[in-house]
Amino acid sequence: MGTHFKGSPSEVNTLNAFIKLMRSTESLNNRLNRHLAEADLTVSQFGVLEVLHHLGPLNQRAIGEKLLKSGGNITMVVDNLEKCGHVKRKKDPNDRRAVLIHLTREGESFIEDFFPKHLEKIKEEFSVLSEEEKKTLAELCKKLGTQMQKEET
Repeated sequence: MGTHFKGSPSEVNTLNAFIKLMRSTESLNNRLNRHLAEADLTVSQFGVLEVLHHLGPLNQRAIGEKLLKSGGNITMVVDNLEKCGHVKRKKDPNDRRAVLIHLTREGESFIEDFFPKHLEKIKEEFSVLSEEEKKTLAELCKKLGTQMQKEET
């Protein structure tokens, strides 16, 4: 279903593209979030575990930048992951004022086991697209996502 807005062809085309993008994103997120919920994870918790797994210990600011989340949100997510035993805070040996977030052994074991399963769910969702369509989609999303950064500089 597209827009019922009666504007110029360009406006209607833009709104239709926007509506389809938002609906597909919501639908995909809902299906993938069920998989995360089954593992007792939020999207943000999974994001923190995944970024620490692939990049190693980081401070909360760097994690927030990677996940496009606010400092307050990341603090709460890290607090909850710490309560679950998945992460721990440690002083940064290179900067006494800074704290790095590390995966615990339990956290590392959990994400090593869970990540391939989640990736399999994502692959299932994207199986309707050809490899070329996936590349095109990635390029278009990047173009949309970085547009404002270009305008701000």
